[in-house]
Amino acid sequence: MASWDTQSLGVVRVEDLPSLDVLMVRAGFLVGIDLLDATTVLRTAWQAGETWGMSPFGGGHRKVWEDFDPRPFLRPPHDNLSRVQAAFRTAFHLPTASAMAVGTDDPGHLAQLVRALNAEVDTAIVSQYLRALHGLRQS
Repeated sequence: MASWDTQSLGVVRVEDLPSLDVLMVRAGFLVGIDLLDATTVLRTAWQAGETWGMSPFGGGHRKVWEDFDPRPFLRPPHDNLSRVQAAFRTAFHLPTASAMAVGTDDPGHLAQLVRALNAEVDTAIVSQYLRALHGLRQS
């Protein structure tokens, strides 16, 4: 099952669906905490075998990556990864996903993203980031 907005799926009765092999959801820094939380709830309730992410760049918000540097979310060494590569790699943890769907017509862009897969994400920093998002929501 794929969903752009997992919050709307909260009304679906779990017993009406078979267990999911894959739940595909939006992923990455541009996904709000409410959607990330809804994904966690659905993944557990529906006993999804895997979670895949999609649209880790939020549909092409290129300016965001000029203003925001996600490289601190990676463990050193970063091997000169770009901000876009760091955002892509970290998206596998927002929410936790085993695969990521991206679209491009530029093979060079895909090659850059594949190189980013070797980077290691600092999960403690990701957890701290998620706690901060929860804190902002509550204030």
